Amino acid sequence: MQKTKLLLTSLSLTGLFALAGCSFPGVYKIDIQQGNVVTQDMIDQLRPGMTRRQVRFIMGNPLITDTFHADRWDYLYSIQPGGGQRLQERVSLVFDGSDQLVGLAGDFMPGVSRDQAIMGQDSDTSSAQPQAKPQDETPPAPGSLLEQIQREVDQVETVPVPTPEPLDTDPQ
Repeated sequence: MQKTKLLLTSLSLTGLFALAGCSFPGVYKIDIQQGNVVTQDMIDQLRPGMTRRQVRFIMGNPLITDTFHADRWDYLYSIQPGGGQRLQERVSLVFDGSDQLVGLAGDFMPGVSRDQAIMGQDSDTSSAQPQAKPQDETPPAPGSLLEQIQREVDQVETVPVPTPEPLDTDPQ
């Protein structure tokens, strides 16, 4: 009898220790975010020749300013979704001796949207499609102001929107 109580107690304790290490289904685990949130819109606003002050206005304060590399700012961001694998993104901005932006390197590149890269689309595709003219409209009277406006609208030439050139990624 004594041995059965001891065996039952030890099995119960072993079971409790085993359950303590497991995660129970339905238990909420928080997302852990650290660092600077950097979006593609922020990267697209950067231009070569911007001062440190202008870059700080767009990107915020850098997470790392290295004393050995004073001309480089590093922005790091990591997220670990509740219990999942940690994802990390990095962007390094390089300045020249006169405190002007000369390049960037990292997970973001200018002009390449992550959504478009995931969908497999190029960044130069346009989403604007010509709209069909409604069929039920009556044409404007000849010589009227509406006819003059319509003629001017029809004569407008479309001009493609220039895509920004990527920043120089070689820090030289």
